[in-house]
Amino acid sequence: MKTIVAATRNKHKIEEIGAITSKFGMTIMSRDEAGVPPVEIPETGKTFEENSYIKAFEIMKLCGQITVADDSGLVVDCLDGAPGVYSARFAGFEGLWPEDAAGIDTNDKDNNAKLINLIKDVPYEDRTARFVSVITMVYPDGKTIVARGTVEGHLVLEERGDGGFGYDPLFVPEGYDRTFGELSQQIKNSISHRANALKALYDKLENNIE
Repeated sequence: MKTIVAATRNKHKIEEIGAITSKFGMTIMSRDEAGVPPVEIPETGKTFEENSYIKAFEIMKLCGQITVADDSGLVVDCLDGAPGVYSARFAGFEGLWPEDAAGIDTNDKDNNAKLINLIKDVPYEDRTARFVSVITMVYPDGKTIVARGTVEGHLVLEERGDGGFGYDPLFVPEGYDRTFGELSQQIKNSISHRANALKALYDKLENNIE
């Protein structure tokens, strides 16, 4: 049983990661439980991979333990890939992309409202999107494992369901007629981008196990 530190302070992400990794024999410890000070790690990367590594590496330096970080977001085809790595801060920008990605605070409701407004005139069949998750595990000896997961789907124009977080109430995964906000946590944890990234991570861990 491996214990790893989660770089995120997002309790929803920790719950999702913990629910999935428990099946793989890995125990997640929050950064607070690991004694990491409440520092903010600037997400200055331009890709999910860059941001995921930055967060994992910086927290690993502070706690000295194996650390895992997730960087995830929504990629919308009709918006040229926006909001992408800026998904959590999307409503804070005047347009699709920021000139300065740091230091902008928004909430899920603001982000969802902006997204709905931008795609309201787009036919459903053209509202294709995917959630992307990149998970990076960094070891104190410098070893790094990177895994990517995606889930394809379409966007709806009203929030549906009270489950999940972020853009979940707007995203209908392929093969389903309900949003991530309406699906059970069990179903979401079996098909989500984060689940797929964790499965890929587990496969890589098996091949690199000591």
